[in-house]
Amino acid sequence: MQQHRIIVLGAGYTGAIAAGRLAKQLHREDVAITLVNAEPDFVERVRLHQLAVGQELTPRPFSEMFAGTGVELKLAKVTAVDADRKTVSVTSGTGAAEELTYDTLVYALGSGWNPQGVPGTAEHAHEISSRPGALRLRERLAALQAGQSVVVVGGGLTGLEAATEIAEARPDLAVTLAARGGLGDWLSDKGRQHVRRVFTGLGITTREHTEVTTVEADRVTTADGDTVPAAVTIWTTGFAVHPIARATSLELADGRIVVDGTMRSVSHPDVYAVGDAALAMGPGDKPLRMSCASGTPMAWQAADAITARLTGGKLPKTQPRYFNQCISLGRREGLIQYVTADDRSVRAALTGRLAAGYKELVCKGAAWGVANPKLGIPTRRRHILPTPTPTPANATA
Repeated sequence: MQQHRIIVLGAGYTGAIAAGRLAKQLHREDVAITLVNAEPDFVERVRLHQLAVGQELTPRPFSEMFAGTGVELKLAKVTAVDADRKTVSVTSGTGAAEELTYDTLVYALGSGWNPQGVPGTAEHAHEISSRPGALRLRERLAALQAGQSVVVVGGGLTGLEAATEIAEARPDLAVTLAARGGLGDWLSDKGRQHVRRVFTGLGITTREHTEVTTVEADRVTTADGDTVPAAVTIWTTGFAVHPIARATSLELADGRIVVDGTMRSVSHPDVYAVGDAALAMGPGDKPLRMSCASGTPMAWQAADAITARLTGGKLPKTQPRYFNQCISLGRREGLIQYVTADDRSVRAALTGRLAAGYKELVCKGAAWGVANPKLGIPTRRRHILPTPTPTPANATA
């Protein structure tokens, strides 16, 4: 019997977890699992604000992580996906083009920063959604002199973490956060108050209900005509999904692949999508937000569903849900905001050093789960059926 070819695109949290979980559940002689990624090392995206201020992160080479698992790592950039022909076009680091054929595809190319078309952003602003971006920002911050200004645009989780990390690491700089809404306005009263206390203690200037409309090399301009000095501008206003999917025949919504409860494409049953690239519904019939908190259970769900369909097992029916939002506010402060299953803040929140330690454990746990694909779940490799029975794309059971 020919091996069933599984290709996983992208080795962020979701792609790496999915590949490792599949390798642990399926017999090696039955499947060929290929993980395609442009970089040779795993990137802890949730720590890139730490990298930007000069902290060193633990190297996690994929060659070590997947040694002995049966997962083949292909270092290449994905250039196209043909979901009808079931092929993936890639380009290696040497520029060599290649076409890969799959039987099952796991699309986990994730997202990057979103300049949102604001004039000057692409030319002058920095991003910390990628390791190259964080390293460029690191170099720029290191060159700043005492008293120079840094403006962080965006009041979401990334903006809060970037502003506090920079202000703590470089108290000699003038750090400003510009947010369209109120500071932490989605948090509970306790959560908002704690964020304000930390911002005040770190000397961060907050410009609430402020929309930045132009970015220049040394300043930003707001919708009300104010100019804010900015030797460095950091843009954290949201994510844009990887554009590859837009050129495919996959059913999309806002550039994300629409999937069912098993993370399978509703238009192409041989394609699964996880993480930021997928539009999956969570509790309350609300789309899961782009985050590691969403992506990890999505990867579990996809891997388990693929295994079940290939081996005749039982499909997973557990719906991903939320429990908390973990926010680092520098190395000494943190906030754990407890939430409902559909991600709405409740009154309860954990703050201070205990919250910082909790967030650190979450980050370490996420990295451990990726770096140890051979551990974590009991090994029970199953043989696939000789001819797996195809199921309609909209089936969930």
